[in-house]
Amino acid sequence: MGHVSLRGIRKSYGPVDVIKGVDLDVREGEFIVFVGPSGCGKSTTLRMIAGLEDITGGDLMIDGVRANDLRPADRGAAMVFQSYALYPHMTVAENMGFSLKMSGVAKAKRDQQVGRTAEILRITELLQRYPKELSGGQRQRVAIGRAIVRKPKVFLFDEPLSNLDAALRVNMRIELSRLHKELGTTMIYVTHDQVEAMTMGNRIAVFNKGHVEQIGAPLELYNRPANQFVATFLGAPRINLIPRPAEGAPAAHRALWNALVVDGNASAKVAGVRPEHLRVLPDGQGIPAKVVLAEHLGDSSLLHIKLDGVEELMNAKVGADHTQVEANQAIGLAPDVSWALTFDADGKLLP
Repeated sequence: MGHVSLRGIRKSYGPVDVIKGVDLDVREGEFIVFVGPSGCGKSTTLRMIAGLEDITGGDLMIDGVRANDLRPADRGAAMVFQSYALYPHMTVAENMGFSLKMSGVAKAKRDQQVGRTAEILRITELLQRYPKELSGGQRQRVAIGRAIVRKPKVFLFDEPLSNLDAALRVNMRIELSRLHKELGTTMIYVTHDQVEAMTMGNRIAVFNKGHVEQIGAPLELYNRPANQFVATFLGAPRINLIPRPAEGAPAAHRALWNALVVDGNASAKVAGVRPEHLRVLPDGQGIPAKVVLAEHLGDSSLLHIKLDGVEELMNAKVGADHTQVEANQAIGLAPDVSWALTFDADGKLLP
């Protein structure tokens, strides 16, 4: 159980369309991530699934039942919010068991379900504490536990890790992935963080301006993005985009273009190569370029590079053996052309 289907889902606020006909199937038991920039419609779509926003048009089906007009409590979905939304005057155990209490579940059974959930989340020792006595990560676990005790068909997560520091976000990503494998319940997770999307989801749905640009497995979208938007949104640092050189363009620009575009494909208007697919060579080898800034990160270095004829700086992600490369240094570039991407005038990926 836990299959969610969206068919032509639309959402309007007066004359403004914010969701513009989304078609999407969430498979039973999968972990799917809705990702995209702020204002793209991912959270609004999640809230429509939860029943917290009315659906302007289209059909929402949960396990084959049209859910457009069902009350949130009747949809079999449980939502975890960014803000935790814990009751400050209740203990952890009381917060987790509150929805069961409101549903008339006997105390003995409530305690059993809360205890089992606390074991899964490894927070048994926190059950008698109050929210003010918890760290951010512990509060988030409690919020997740409050959803788990309801045994929903679908978990809905609305940017649940945004309030946590970087190290704790990494730990919670691991915990949520572990939790999904243990419970096997359908999970829909909203984030603007492409790292979370790439590392957590079985599939990713990339949202942009109220519609879905592409749906697929993380590496499928990374390696074969449907268009320039998906290519630039996924990947940090972002992909290097090289425009077709005009007549009389500098030799370096033309050389890189010719290396990336197979047989001079006339349909290609933009070529793309990711930073990790740019090799850096000593000056005098490869395509001549100049380092503007070198960021040495320990295990790797990120080089910001100027190529004559290309307006935007390019990025190369190289190994720790390049720590000797510094700003204002002349270098050579050698792209791994097997990973090159080409896009037409409309930004669509070419075969």
